[in-house]
Amino acid sequence: MSIHINAQPEEISKIVLLAGDPLRAKFIAENFLSNYKMVNHTRNAFYFTGYYKDKLVTVGASGMGCASIGIYSYELFADYNVDCIIRIGTCGAYTSELKLFDMINVMAAASESTFAKYAWGIEENVIPYQGKAFDIISETAKEINIPLLSCNIHSSDIFYRKDFNIPQVAVKNNCLAVEMEAFALFANAKYLNKTAATLLTVSDVIPTYEKLSSDQREISLLQMMNVALEATLKIQ
Repeated sequence: MSIHINAQPEEISKIVLLAGDPLRAKFIAENFLSNYKMVNHTRNAFYFTGYYKDKLVTVGASGMGCASIGIYSYELFADYNVDCIIRIGTCGAYTSELKLFDMINVMAAASESTFAKYAWGIEENVIPYQGKAFDIISETAKEINIPLLSCNIHSSDIFYRKDFNIPQVAVKNNCLAVEMEAFALFANAKYLNKTAATLLTVSDVIPTYEKLSSDQREISLLQMMNVALEATLKIQ
């Protein structure tokens, strides 16, 4: 039994979708899964397991930041023997070349975070997706005619900062957008030899101050949820 998830071992599927927000996990379960049940509520990090079509899937919350997703993804991989985690979330675009509602399949996450170094001795500050889920997500989006971009992103440890310039680690690694979790997820998967991918929707365009409204977020994230869930059907 893990420390932060109180589900029984058989209640977590081999494939997990992780959203930052527990209410987003709840939304996915209620709107996409059948015969689902809540399997974790510790710390209000809701997890639900049910069927998407004929595939058993768990959806749950990771919280915000490398430290939080680092805990949840590690326990899922190590304590529940999960094979694949797909993070689904939002990001801010560093460039106006990206538009609101654009969807990104993350190629690699660059970060100033020391998570990978001090957790696993991984010295690199850029970690790519792990395993086959990235390619399956790309193929799935193409098959269902949903536009999908692929690029590097910045996993920032900081949400608010006094310097509004794009951090050097993001510039150096040509990161087109910023979020806060993919780097730690990829680090855990790399260390444990697991599969991990990150699928993001652009919710903010930083140079132009454009932002999705709460209503727009709900509509736009439906496509991302659909792509992720359809991809799970092909992941063994």
